Amino acid sequence: MSTTTIEDVKIIDIPKIEDNRGNLAVIEKECIPYPIKRVYYLYDVPSDAYRGGHAHKEQVEFLVALSGSFTVTLDDSVNKKSVVLKKPNKGLLIPTGIWRELEDFSSGSVCLVLASDVFSEADYIREYKDFQLFKRT
Repeated sequence: MSTTTIEDVKIIDIPKIEDNRGNLAVIEKECIPYPIKRVYYLYDVPSDAYRGGHAHKEQVEFLVALSGSFTVTLDDSVNKKSVVLKKPNKGLLIPTGIWRELEDFSSGSVCLVLASDVFSEADYIREYKDFQLFKRT
């Protein structure tokens, strides 16, 4: 049974160093609560496209809008909430057992994902009815 809820999803401030030549954001081990095992990013996503539509059984993810903005809708099978990511110094920590959908990508947006594990199809829950069952059992 996955006992995670919407309340377990967190916005985390990414430390930044401000400089008149440009800002530098740093994600190190103190920033997120797990070792990073996979990094990937979404880009050139059409504004009317939809990404995500799944949950993870074991993997934790940290999403950052490196450029532009997009909306992440989160669902724990009881409650839903939407978060707009639009700043490269704020990330969204999504624990296991939370359904996520990404949409409303602005032109030129880039979504960086720092994952707690390598890709494993067995870790994905891709059907919402299976997600509801996962949350109950």
